[in-house]
Amino acid sequence: MSITAEKLAADDRFFEAVLLCANEMLAIYRESPRIASIFAAQQRWLMAHAGFALHYGYPDGINQGLYSGRFVEFVVANKIASRNTAAAFMQEMLAYRFLRPASGQSDRRTRLLEPTETAEQHFLKWLLAHLFILDGLDGGKRFERASADLSTIGKIQPLIARAIIETDAVRDPGKTFNLFNWANSGGLVMDYLMSRLPGFDRSKERIALGPVSLGEIRAQFMISNTHLKRLLSQAAEMGSIGWEEPPRKGDLWLSRGFILEYWNYQAAKFAVVDAAAEKVLGPADRPI
Repeated sequence: MSITAEKLAADDRFFEAVLLCANEMLAIYRESPRIASIFAAQQRWLMAHAGFALHYGYPDGINQGLYSGRFVEFVVANKIASRNTAAAFMQEMLAYRFLRPASGQSDRRTRLLEPTETAEQHFLKWLLAHLFILDGLDGGKRFERASADLSTIGKIQPLIARAIIETDAVRDPGKTFNLFNWANSGGLVMDYLMSRLPGFDRSKERIALGPVSLGEIRAQFMISNTHLKRLLSQAAEMGSIGWEEPPRKGDLWLSRGFILEYWNYQAAKFAVVDAAAEKVLGPADRPI
């Protein structure tokens, strides 16, 4: 039986997995900043998953095919983005060479597209990182099985895409999470802040991270000073972050509510990944 989000959210061991995931996502970003930025905001992350899913055969595994018209209709129908935003995203992916015209297509009426090796390798790293973290929780062999047969990735990904699109806990975890995750580079800033947590005592209203350099954040994630300050100021107004000494001096703290939003989001996401992996790879050897 796959791991439920409720079990993960209630398991204190999962906190370490949350921090590991935050650091893994940051490591992937540092290795490939341009393509990782696609996953750094909720809307773009969902569109990327939608594109992969259509390419791999969403929803039935038979009608494979990613082309601009189908992608735009899918994104609009699932309330991910507007028609113009979806079309612009496709053009951007082509310009950055993360998409290309599909080889060997027979239907000249439709311009089929496919992810490049760069895009597929990036998604592979994302998925294998999540499988590795799940294995660390229950001793399963998801990572080993997926690595041994990479063709399984094309079967797992559409299941993940369908579930995340249909799961409110992944798409709408909470106001502060949404504030960061819908902003350009905001998801990376949030991962960075969470990676700085020394631990998490649920009984405390605030958890101090120690001093945090805004200059370091700007340099790492190519975010403007104005954008970063506005993002942090909005989060501070919500009572989700703050500093021990004004203005923005001393240790930075995160509220319990903000941390729980992030935790619950990760629990829901990992449950989605685990369920998809179990369906394709079989059950983990030792359930949580």
